[in-house]
Amino acid sequence: MTHQPTPRRQALLALLALAATPALAQTDFSKVEIKAEKLSDTTWMLTGAGGNLGLSAGDDAVFLIDDQFAPMAPKIQAAIAQITKRPLQFVLNTHFHFDHTGGNEALGSKGALIVAHDNVRRRMSSDQLINFVGSSNKQPASPKVALPVVTVAGEISFHINGDEVYAFHVPRAHTDGDLIVHFRKSDVVHMGDVYFNGMYPFIDGSSGGTADGVLAAADRVLKLAGDKTRIIPGHGPLASKADLVDWRDMLATVIVRIKDLRLAGKSDAEIRAAGVTAEYDARYGNGFVKPEAFVQMMLGVLPPK
Repeated sequence: MTHQPTPRRQALLALLALAATPALAQTDFSKVEIKAEKLSDTTWMLTGAGGNLGLSAGDDAVFLIDDQFAPMAPKIQAAIAQITKRPLQFVLNTHFHFDHTGGNEALGSKGALIVAHDNVRRRMSSDQLINFVGSSNKQPASPKVALPVVTVAGEISFHINGDEVYAFHVPRAHTDGDLIVHFRKSDVVHMGDVYFNGMYPFIDGSSGGTADGVLAAADRVLKLAGDKTRIIPGHGPLASKADLVDWRDMLATVIVRIKDLRLAGKSDAEIRAAGVTAEYDARYGNGFVKPEAFVQMMLGVLPPK
């Protein structure tokens, strides 16, 4: 007998999604479409509302990376059914945030095996408070059926669909439980929210994230990526290695500038007024994290000295 999400819990998760950011408060999930972009014979990028999804589908298994908000689960299932008639067997969560794990309950109740880092299960097992520049969002504990069944401390490989799907932990990056996934034969990397393409990143310091960890994670991906590697970011359009190089260099420059100003004895107010992101704002400052909020966030996710 499968466990079905209760209407009350579905409503609570939908309300949480709407309360998460002002932009999402305008989201009508009934009007959101899931769009699929084929990247290789067996891999796809899916977009809708919430984090970008990765999909491997072939003769062996159907493997999904992340599952957006709870109200999107039926649409995700329908989109997968347009690609393959095989049942969904695996869901891998890149981290615990509700716009990447909201569909776990519905998909887990259908029999999908949920995989994530150890810290994702730990955080999803209790109420969490996600802080961002003066605002806080509560993510309630998940029911048992939504929790990861397989947890990973370091790395894990799935040998499916003629590919090796290699997932590895990057410590203290966007959160303390991030996994990056490399489809080695397909030459596709899913970075989760470690990478926001075309936008300043959101680094969740309240959940163990650090700017230095995000930079180290980007460097690790750049070492394994080639010029033709397709990179699925947590948010934003499909990226190339060149896109990630530019974004990584922006982040590294801002980190160095803030650290240097702190070493020079500048106060946080002086750093906020110093224009450390000025030449990047036109390219990266129009997403979820605006320039002023980005600098304020960086002050909290970098060492004080």
